[in-house]
Amino acid sequence: MGIRRKLLAAMSALLVAGAVTAVASPAQAVGPALLPVTVTNNTGRGEAVHLYVIGVQLSTNRLGYVDQAGTFVPWPGGQIPPSPAPDASIPGPANGAGTTIRFPRGFSGRVYFSFGQKLTFSLTPDGLVQPAPWAAGDANRDILFDWSEFTYNDAGLWLNSSQVDMFAVPHAVTVTGANGVTKRTGDVVANGRNAIIDGIRSQAGWANTVHTRSDGTVLRVLAPGKAADAGLFSATYLDSYIASAWNAYTTKTLTVVPFADQPNTRYFGRTSGNVMTFTNSAGQTVASFNRPSSASVWGCDGHLAAPNDLVVGPIARTLCAALNRGTLGTVDTQPSTNAAEFYRNNPTNHYARVIHANMSDGKAYAFAFDDVGAFESLVHDGDPRAAGLVLSPFGAGGGGPGNPSGAVPLLSNWNNKCIDVPNANFVDRAQLQMWGCNGTNAQKWTFTGTALQSQNNKCMDVDGGATGNGAVVQLYTCNGTGAQQFSLNAAGDLVNLRANKCVDIRDWNSNDGAKLQLWDCAGTANQKWRKG
Repeated sequence: MGIRRKLLAAMSALLVAGAVTAVASPAQAVGPALLPVTVTNNTGRGEAVHLYVIGVQLSTNRLGYVDQAGTFVPWPGGQIPPSPAPDASIPGPANGAGTTIRFPRGFSGRVYFSFGQKLTFSLTPDGLVQPAPWAAGDANRDILFDWSEFTYNDAGLWLNSSQVDMFAVPHAVTVTGANGVTKRTGDVVANGRNAIIDGIRSQAGWANTVHTRSDGTVLRVLAPGKAADAGLFSATYLDSYIASAWNAYTTKTLTVVPFADQPNTRYFGRTSGNVMTFTNSAGQTVASFNRPSSASVWGCDGHLAAPNDLVVGPIARTLCAALNRGTLGTVDTQPSTNAAEFYRNNPTNHYARVIHANMSDGKAYAFAFDDVGAFESLVHDGDPRAAGLVLSPFGAGGGGPGNPSGAVPLLSNWNNKCIDVPNANFVDRAQLQMWGCNGTNAQKWTFTGTALQSQNNKCMDVDGGATGNGAVVQLYTCNGTGAQQFSLNAAGDLVNLRANKCVDIRDWNSNDGAKLQLWDCAGTANQKWRKG
């Protein structure tokens, strides 16, 4: 199940009682006591960045914060009205730079990052009051900020880029294991932030979910549940679809298979009136749910509350994911894992739809149980050695991973040859090759966000968007899809972010004309690259 996204239910002035819950099998190794986490600022913005690491010490269940060295500091007692919390900020990276913080093992919480201003936190006798910019009068409403969520314990690190409450600062998350392999997710496509904001704002009834500061800065898009709570979005928006989907099972059976590794564990739902009742394979009644409201679907709570058990909770989370994705009522065995079936209903969750459509690997945490079917933007390693947060470019380009000032060659560390467009023929589906470096335009590439652009609006591309070993690396008209999203990391891996595979010189061929392909990242010399 990974990290349960229902992280802070009723966030409009509340405390983190237990920031993130991780469920995992015991790892075979334990990460370092202090895990280095590098926050890289590729946004292109010039404001000062402030970082915060807040959450819960798992061994004591004490709430507090972590300083840059990784030392845990418990919060002092609070008051009514709330008293100011101590300044827990850590100076963050300037644009184009990185700052390393540390997670102590046995800690779970959030990493906040704010631009231009420090965030305001306060304390009550019950604990910490966190920023809630959807709430009237919140002191952080006009600050540009966002967060990632994590748990780091003896079973490893779970780190995700969450959009459950809002979308504001796009960012990727990474983890590098003891084996040297780096996992990465959360990258938006080129110009992805603008595409998400504009795509949601253009939907009928959704414009008020976008909050713009008086200086013209678009600060965030609120998730539909938060926007509805603030009176900025219809409180009944999804009701007609919910009723239709719920009533579909008065005449047919819904089958829920909540555990991918237990295909024989099945529950069967039928609707009578407003109640859907589930039985197990022996015919025993195991759960029942009243027809949920839009609010219950947005929050995956209320009538869809998911207790931490092995029956009711797994059914509830499956129902909530199906209602958010619009597959309940038409796909009768859930969860559906075919993304082509998602968000085809009307009305639909455009917030989740548009965010997923603009992620380079299609993964995001756009609602509380977006991890059903493994569609969440989460990295995990049972034996981590380092992690990262990469704050993404806000515009079409500039400040992206490895973004140079202009076009440069990309060389193999193995044979010092350059990635080359055959015969300088910039046509779609020209298969890229290796060739002796010659300084021609056929060997010059510009990093634009997470796209690698050649000449004539052509980009490095994976043929057909394939993600398997052996997928052809080619040239194709730039289109912003995941097939064209690459990152050159500090280890020299040129990674296609959708496939999470490395650009590889096929068959260890050292000759001119050797073809490029995708292959599992193995750290081998034929997968190591550098800018010239």
